[in-house]
Amino acid sequence: MDFNDDVRLDPSQVEVGRGGRGRGVAAGGGVVGVIGLLVALFFGVDPFGGQDGQDARQPQGVQDAGDLREKCLTGADAERDEDCLVVGVVNSVQNYWEKAFAEDGLTYAPARTQLFEGATQTGCGYATKDVGPFYCPADQKVYLDLTFFDELQSGYGAQGGPAARAYVIGHEYGHHAQNLLGAMSRTRQGATGASSPAVRLELQADCYAGVWMHNAVKTGYLAKITQADLDQALSAAQAVGDDRIQQRSQGYVQPDSFTHGTSAQRAAWLTTGYSSGDPDRCDTFKGEI
Repeated sequence: MDFNDDVRLDPSQVEVGRGGRGRGVAAGGGVVGVIGLLVALFFGVDPFGGQDGQDARQPQGVQDAGDLREKCLTGADAERDEDCLVVGVVNSVQNYWEKAFAEDGLTYAPARTQLFEGATQTGCGYATKDVGPFYCPADQKVYLDLTFFDELQSGYGAQGGPAARAYVIGHEYGHHAQNLLGAMSRTRQGATGASSPAVRLELQADCYAGVWMHNAVKTGYLAKITQADLDQALSAAQAVGDDRIQQRSQGYVQPDSFTHGTSAQRAAWLTTGYSSGDPDRCDTFKGEI
């Protein structure tokens, strides 16, 4: 991924959380093993139960993000620094959604990303790095421990690279768009299965990530998106398909417990979004998926 070197970044959209230790996942999430947690919550929506945030521990304060304001100034910084890459992608994704909402006469409410190490408090409960990246609708934030990307590559066989990271962020902000548009509230929690609402919600977020990638250059933050970038994103999407994760973790595939879709489905919907650049093409709630 090539950023425009001179584009100004807005580090205020990303904050640095205080890590910390805790007793486990709060607010109905339960305490499970690392593999089970990744299988159940990978790119999860409201992973700790209760979209209204009831019974969730209150989020911690955040550290002064002055270091981001000092080091993440331009697109050139996004090219050389992992934190600044996150800032640049978040800026671009939100620029796209702000314009897309405005075209439909809607107002986009920005969501912040919180970077943390090890563990953090969220509006959805207590989270550790084992949860993976997730969006919490209770406080409308994306949470990201950057060590996750190493696991994505070493543990799940993804190519890695900046475009893979951008895909993950685009997916989580897809959930934010769903939350603002009401799709999340219409999806029954707890439903699983190959054609379940949960799977359809996740595949739509994959499609939205592709839509952003198609329009990323138009936001002014990215200079170009190449086929190699798309390949990185597709590799990440395929690596976290329900079928692939289940095969690796338990040795067999159980479609009745799917929550995110197969590797083929995730890649297909990401491709649909990227090819069309149109969020209206991302209606995964109708027909076959």
